Amino acid sequence: MTKNIAVITGANKGIGIEIARGLGRKGFTVLVGARSEERGEAAAAELRAERLDARFLHLDVTDEAVVAAAAKRVEDEFGSLDVLVNNAGIALADGDWNTSELTVATARKVFETNVIGVVSVTNAFLPLIRRAEAGRIVNVSSEVGSLGFMTGDYPFSGMQVGAYGASKSALNMLTVSWSKELEPTGIKINAMTPGYTRTDLNDNQGTRRPEDAAVAAVNLALIGPDGPNGGFFQEGIEYFDDEVVPW
Repeated sequence: MTKNIAVITGANKGIGIEIARGLGRKGFTVLVGARSEERGEAAAAELRAERLDARFLHLDVTDEAVVAAAAKRVEDEFGSLDVLVNNAGIALADGDWNTSELTVATARKVFETNVIGVVSVTNAFLPLIRRAEAGRIVNVSSEVGSLGFMTGDYPFSGMQVGAYGASKSALNMLTVSWSKELEPTGIKINAMTPGYTRTDLNDNQGTRRPEDAAVAAVNLALIGPDGPNGGFFQEGIEYFDDEVVPW
């Protein structure tokens, strides 16, 4: 029986490796996408030590040539791709995160990874996802990219989120746009928020564990034909009334 294949970007640590671990436990062959060969190989080895089928995949979302080479490797080795999780992301700020202090250089760098990188990876792997029996794409977003969240009565809604929040808003719109295009094909694409999670992104100041934050992404990767398409979801974040995150 052919195993399902999943690619997770930024999977050498934090939420990314937990998503890989979760999918590996569901029987997937997980391709641990990472820029660093050393860190990526170490993460894949950690998962293999748990008897999971994990392999390092060199993947820098900001380098089109590397992205193309990664897609070619997956095509040559597996022929198709069942799940893509766009997890790689960065958060940078100038000054005190005030938008008035945001420099063009910082904005450009954040969008290059969090938005353009997702476009690059998704469109490069999409031909392989089209060959899968039930292709699934999951975009790791953030509630600070939600206009409803940031203008509502929620924790953190008064924060300045600069280019990071704006990049996640853009990612959410891309998710909706892809969902409309891909709906006739049966491919499903959704966004999720991990919540305020302890990762390098926030100097490990978050309140959630990466393994808990990964649950929503794993669940969305496993949805059946009646599952959602073009939605924004969370799992276990207490300040939301249900699993659906406001746009």
